[in-house]
Amino acid sequence: MFDLILKGGRVIDPAAGFDGVADVAVTAGRIAAIGANLLAPAGTASIDCRGKLVLPGLIDTHAHVYEHVTGRFGLNADLCGVHSGVTTLVDQGGPSCMTLPGFRHYVVAPSKSRVLAFISAYLVGGLEGHYYPELYRPSCLDVDATVRAASENRDLVKGVKAHAEIGGFSRWGVDVIRLSAEIARQTDLPLYIHFGQLWPPADGVIVDPDRIFSDTVDQLKPGDVLAHPFSRHPGGFVSVDGTVHPLVREAIARGAKIDVGHGSHFSFKIARLVLDAGIIPDTLGADMHGYNTHVPKPAGTPDEHPDEEMHLFFGKAQFSLTRAMTSMVALGLPLETVVPMATSHAAKLLRLEDELGSLAVGRVADVSVLNDDRGRWRLRDNENNTVIAERMFSPAFCLRQGRRFDADASILPLADAA
Repeated sequence: MFDLILKGGRVIDPAAGFDGVADVAVTAGRIAAIGANLLAPAGTASIDCRGKLVLPGLIDTHAHVYEHVTGRFGLNADLCGVHSGVTTLVDQGGPSCMTLPGFRHYVVAPSKSRVLAFISAYLVGGLEGHYYPELYRPSCLDVDATVRAASENRDLVKGVKAHAEIGGFSRWGVDVIRLSAEIARQTDLPLYIHFGQLWPPADGVIVDPDRIFSDTVDQLKPGDVLAHPFSRHPGGFVSVDGTVHPLVREAIARGAKIDVGHGSHFSFKIARLVLDAGIIPDTLGADMHGYNTHVPKPAGTPDEHPDEEMHLFFGKAQFSLTRAMTSMVALGLPLETVVPMATSHAAKLLRLEDELGSLAVGRVADVSVLNDDRGRWRLRDNENNTVIAERMFSPAFCLRQGRRFDADASILPLADAA
C-alpha cells in the first residue's frame, strides 16, 4: 500500500549508484519502493514526473535564513527551502553562541524545511557585518562560549563559519582564523571559510591577497571547507597573476572540501580558470540573501549592499540552488557530477549521510523534482560576464517527509532567453 507514487521521472540517486527512469513510492512519509512501473491499488495518488528529474531532497549548504535578526540579509527559510524545491538548508553564520536559542525557536521550529546551521565564530553572528568590521575583530570571538553552544546543540550545529579576506587581514592578520579554527578543533566540526573581500582594507594598510589563502590553509584540518572558489574578489583561489593559487591542490590533498557558495561573488571568468585547472567543488550552495533576491526591504536597514553592484539584471533575480546547478552544467560539468554536490556530498559534509542525500527505501521521503528544459538561455554574473546555457533546471515541487510543496517562491529567478 502506497500513499503516493512519483511516476516515470529520471531518478538519480548518487549514493545508491542509481540513474534511470523509474517510479518512486512513498508511504507514511518514507521511501517505500523504487522501480519500473510500480503497481498500486486503484485510488493511490500519483504524480506524472515524465521528463523531469527526481532527486534526493536538495541540500543548500550556503543559506542565510535568520529572518529579521540579520536585517535585510536573512530570508524566510521556507521561501528558500521547500517553496524553492529545496528540502534542507544550512544557514552559514547567522546564529552565534548568543543568538542560537532564538534561531532554534523562531526559525528552525516553525519551518517546514529542515534547517541546520554553521554557527558563527563571532559573538554577533551574521548581522549587517559588511558595514561594521570592528564587530568581527578577534576580541569579538569567545572560543569557550561558542564551543559550549555548538556542543550542546549538535542536532542543529553542523559546522563553524568564519571569514578570510582582505579587510580582516589588514586589521588583525590571521588571528580571527586561528581562533575560529580552535573552535572547530574543539568541537570536531568543519570550519567553513569565506574567501573574497568582505570589507575594504584598513586605511594605509597594504595586504598581499595571495598571502590570505596561504596563511589560512596553514590553520585548517581535514574536512574544513573552502568557500567561494569562483569569487570575483582577490584573496581566494586565483592569485593576482591570474593563475590558480599554488596551495589549492595542497589544501585538497590535506582533506579540504570546496563549496561553490554561488551568490553575489560568483564569476564565470574565475570559474572557467579554476575548473580548467581540474579543481571540482564538492558541494554547491546558493548563497541567496535579501540583497540579491526580490524581497521587501525591512525598514531601517541599508539601502544598498557593498557588494550589490549588479545583483539584478533587467529586474530579474539571478540566484537559487537550481540556478547554481544550471551554471555548473553550462560551464561544462556533467549533470552526474553536479547532482551529488547538492545531495550525497552535501549530506556527507554534514555527517548526515545515513539520513539525507539518498532515496534509499526506508529513508525519510525528502525528494526534489526538477524541470529539465532544453533551449538557449543567457546567464549573467556580477561582472556582467555571460554564459549560454542549453539546459535549464528549475524546481517543480518537492516532498518534505512525504508532504508536497509546490515551487512557487517569489524569489526564484526568471529565465533570460538568449
